[in-house]
Parts: sequence; C-alpha cells; structure tokens
Amino acid sequence: MKACSRTVRLELAEPLRISRSTMTARDAVWLTVEHEGALGYGEAVSSTYYGLDSGTLRRLLDGVDLGRFADPEGALEALREGELTPPGTPAAVTAAVEAALLDLVGKRAGAPVHRLLGTAVTPVAATARTIGITSLTHAAAEARGLAARGFGIIKVKAGAPDPEEDIERVRVIRDAAPGVRLLLDPNGAWTRARAAALLPRYAALGVEAVEQPIAPGDPDALAALAARSPVPVIADEDAVSLDDARRLAGRVHGVNVKLAKCGGVHAALRIADALRGSGTELMLGCLTASSLGIAPAVHLADRARWADLDGHLLLARDPWTGIGGTDGLVRASGRPGLGVTCEDLA
Repeated sequence: MKACSRTVRLELAEPLRISRSTMTARDAVWLTVEHEGALGYGEAVSSTYYGLDSGTLRRLLDGVDLGRFADPEGALEALREGELTPPGTPAAVTAAVEAALLDLVGKRAGAPVHRLLGTAVTPVAATARTIGITSLTHAAAEARGLAARGFGIIKVKAGAPDPEEDIERVRVIRDAAPGVRLLLDPNGAWTRARAAALLPRYAALGVEAVEQPIAPGDPDALAALAARSPVPVIADEDAVSLDDARRLAGRVHGVNVKLAKCGGVHAALRIADALRGSGTELMLGCLTASSLGIAPAVHLADRARWADLDGHLLLARDPWTGIGGTDGLVRASGRPGLGVTCEDLA
C-alpha cells in the first residue's frame, strides 16, 4: 500500500463564534491510501483546542507506516487492535487513517461502510444545525430559514459574557422556529453556580439538552450538576476517551462522541457499547470539516439519539459530496466505501 497527503483550506460561509473563539476557516489534511489501483480517502482537520495544526497533522499522517501491511484489510485489523499507530498518536490522526482504510476496504468489497459495520439499512438521521453567538436579528433570521428548509433541530451556541444575551437569543430562535427541537452548547463557559441558575430558565424555554455547561476537567462536578438539572446534560469536552465515557456512564444524560476526539469509528462503537443500558445516551458530533470528514460518523448515525453532523454545512464551499444535509437530514451513501466524491481530485 502507498499513502500520500495534501493540505486544503476550508473557508466558512460566515464566522462561527463560540464561547472561547471565533472561527472563519479551518485547514484540512486529506489522506489518500492506494492499493492495487483502488483509492481510499480520509480527512483530519486542524484544531486549536486540541493543539493540532495542519503541519503536525500532515507529518503524523505521513509517518504512519502502511507499507508494512499486505492489504488494507490487514491494516484495518491492526488499527482495531491498537497496533497500527504508536501510543500517543492524536485521535484525529488515527480517525483519518481508519476512515481512509474503511473507504478502501469498502470499495474493494463493493460495500458501503455501514454494511461493513453490520448495519444493512442505510443510515439516515436528522442533524442539528448550529447557530453561533450572533446578533438576535441574525439568529432569528437564520432559525426561520433553517426551519423552512426542513431542519428540525437547532443547536445554539452560548457563553456570551452577559448570560441574558444567550437567554434572549434562545427566546428569539424559539419564536422564529417554534416547531424545532433546541440544543444548547456553552462549550464549558459557565461556572457551576451560573449553570445551576440558568438551566431552569432554559428548561422553561423548551431546550431539550445542554452540552458541557461547565468547564471540563472535573467530571464529578458535571455529573453532580446533571443529577439535579431540569435539562438533560451531555458531556462533550469531559468525554474524550473510552475511559471517560465509562466514568460518566449512568451519571450524565448523554455523551457527545466525535470521531476526531475519540479515535474513529471503532473507538466510537466501543464507547456506544460501554454506554448501552446505563441510561446515558449517545450523541454523534463533529468538528467543522468537509463531507469527507463527516461521512464516517454518518455511517453510524442510526446508533445515536442526537446527531450533530453539520460541519460540512457551515462551509462556503464543500469540496466533497455524498452525505446530503441541506434539508436537515444526513444520509449514508449506498455506494461502496464512505460514498463521497470530490471534483477537486478528478
């Protein structure tokens, strides 16, 4: 097998402001794995939060030794056993390598990835669509437009310096799109006291669940907050690994699993197994990425209560196609592999 990578710039359609930063673009590294004329693709995106720039990602991806395996099936098995990438490899790198191998194995087998994972029916899921910390007028207009296009779930970013601004933003979004389900994500911006004071007010506004309301680093505090919260609490930044998920199982209402955070599809499936029967439900999330980066999670979308797989929808131009989403539904393709294509590589 041979592998190569390239870096591309993904521009957002508009700046996305969250509690800790504002993003206008993100670098992505595309990994191509070739074997006997067939090609598989995976994507890793840069992240300031996780300390990964495109140069680091590319160096690490180029350093993965796939040439020692006779075929992609053997490399994929080694990855599942933890023998492909060295200890300490960032989860985003492992996830991108796995995605490329799954894409390649699926193409060689003539089967979509979800079928390789044991799901016969093509997954389709309603995805949340994110509205950042923005003006009330813009938030209302965006919510109205999203509802008109078929989105049934809106995720509202919170964590503005003035908590009343966040409350009012949710209120105007609710008024503009009364039929949608609302999720809230402060990205860990609140203190415990502020969270305890605000959660009942968001419950009154009909918010369905809140992601990571308090700063990560104290999962016991998050669990204690969840135990008395009138709104379901979903762990995100406090739930990175399988061990984190096990620690929080049964103690929070949900865990947000992002493939770039946990290490890929098979890592996500292990987390799902650990949560099963605990009362803690699965959310599938993502980073801002192209359809290539989102596609592996879409092949798991039928296993989650909440799907937040809109990263490709935030781009000014998505170089890849194949998973939809513009009508509020993401769909795994029935085509072999990940089922996504890119005109830029034609």
